[in-house]
Order: sequence, then structure tokens, then C-alpha cells
Amino acid sequence: MRIARFVANGRIHEGEVVEDRVVDEAGRSYAQSEITWLPPVTPTKVVGLVLNYADHAKELGLDAPTDPVLFFKPLTSLIGHGAQIIRPAGAEQLHYEVELGVVIGRHCRKVKAADAFDVIRGYTVGNDVTARDYITNYFRPPVKAKGYDTFGPLGPWVVVDEDIDPDNVELRAYVNGELRQQGHTSNLIHKVGPIIEYISEFMTLEPNDVILTGTPEGISYVQPGDVLRVEAVGIGALENPVASE
Repeated sequence: MRIARFVANGRIHEGEVVEDRVVDEAGRSYAQSEITWLPPVTPTKVVGLVLNYADHAKELGLDAPTDPVLFFKPLTSLIGHGAQIIRPAGAEQLHYEVELGVVIGRHCRKVKAADAFDVIRGYTVGNDVTARDYITNYFRPPVKAKGYDTFGPLGPWVVVDEDIDPDNVELRAYVNGELRQQGHTSNLIHKVGPIIEYISEFMTLEPNDVILTGTPEGISYVQPGDVLRVEAVGIGALENPVASE
């Protein structure tokens, strides 16, 4: 089941994506060209992991951390499928980061890794857009670099009630149709269950909170006018154009 949030006829809806159409809560059906996609959930927080793939750490010339390194993605950064990513004036090193997004299904705390899948609602696709101009060193949280408005494309939907193994998902990113990034969640340093155990040990997770699990090797800088497509095979594909501020 694919659950989406969208605007149609001037109203916000939550509905199901059925084949190539979107059905709202009243059973009305829309062509995808008739709607505006929104982020598929309204979280209280988005928690991201830095350097959770060894190959990505290597391409940045950094050591992979022993424990998960976390940051918060501001809710004001979130945009839906098709919306513009705005490159800030003065930023020259803007890049995509394809990531598997894990959506939490219920209020939880101190969840053991073995029980983590009991608290997951589903999975989505995230693009952790980053302006590398504002990352100064490994120890400073990348709040500005990852926190600009529009730097959090998410969607197009959440896949729920499916037999998905989050540690066995292929990830890809394309720029103007050219494959630039390809990886696999089997190479996550910290797998989804241990991630949830680590975060929930000190932080309450709420329904629809999102965990972005990290990005593999293959980042490259993009320019206004480029179109970014990030996908998690079997879950969905998220496409956003880049524009100037």
C-alpha cells in the first residue's frame, strides 16, 4: 500500500496511490498530473545519520564513526515530489544524497533492535540535499548545510503493509537522467534495527517521525536547471528540479 499526502481542488488530502492514480479519503480518483504532491507524512522530527556508509566516508576523506552520528533536518526543509529545490545565493557546492527513509508508526522509547520493526509504519525516499560550502569540519553538526528551506525532499509516498527488508534496498540518484549515485542498504554501517535502538534509547519517537539512514558514495555538485531523481528500488522515486534563489 502506498499512502500519499497531496493537494487537489484546493484542499489537502491523504490517500492511496493505486497504479497510476491517486485516491483520496472520500474515494475520489485523480490523475497524478491533477495533484500537487506534499511530503507524505507530517513528522514531529526528522533525524538523519551522517557517514553511515563506509564508501561515502572514504570519498569525503573521513573515518567512519563508531557510533551513529545524528543531526536534525528542520521540518521547514521538507518538500514533496516535483517541488523546487532552491540553491541559496552564494552556495556553489550543492549536492543530492539519496537515502532510505524509515517512518515510525507509534509513540515509542527504548526499543530494542530485535523489536524495531514493530514500531515502523513504512518506508519512503529522502533526498538529504546539502550545501557543502557550509560544512567546516567533521565535529560541527551540519545544521546550516542541510537545513535550508527546500533541502528535504521526501516521498512521493510511504509504502506500508509491505514485506520490505530495509537492509536490502538498492538506492540510485540521477542528474538529468544520468546515473550518478548507486548503493545498497546492505552496506549500511548501522542497520535499521540498531539505529532505532540507538535513537530511542534517549529520544522518544512519535508517529510519522522520519529517520534518514544515510547516503552511499557518489555525490556530485548540481546547478540550477538540473533535475534530480532519487529512488529506492521497490519503494519509489522522487524527482525535484533545482532553481536559483
